[in-house]
Amino acid sequence: MIIDATNMIVGRMASFAAKKALLGEKVDIINCEKGQITGRKEDVLHKYWYRARDMGGPRKGPFIIRLPDRFVRRIVKGMLPMNKPRGREAHKKVMCYIGVTEQFKDKPTVKVPGADVSKLSMLKRVSVGDICKHMGGKWNEL
Repeated sequence: MIIDATNMIVGRMASFAAKKALLGEKVDIINCEKGQITGRKEDVLHKYWYRARDMGGPRKGPFIIRLPDRFVRRIVKGMLPMNKPRGREAHKKVMCYIGVTEQFKDKPTVKVPGADVSKLSMLKRVSVGDICKHMGGKWNEL
């Protein structure tokens, strides 16, 4: 199953992906940098900036990853029962990618029901790419 994260609410998309992975299906998420997190831009950026930079230290966590594909994979990981073997196996079946790689071009993608950001009544949202750039992430966009 290939999920396109463009203009999708990341939390809803991640819970859908986690459920499919728990059922034994391989899930690939493309365009992770275009996923959306709802909320006021200043509040969302401050929340992740605080977690990434101000909490802990260089040897003590939490360690927030600054690449969009790993950022989204960590969100999916939080929705899996990682202390059980089936949760760890499900996490291995979820892969995230920045942009659309050659292996997924011209393949059908799945739209997650209820996760499209156009269905929201509010316009306050931030893309995952903007959050990662704000935290200092550097990646090559395709």
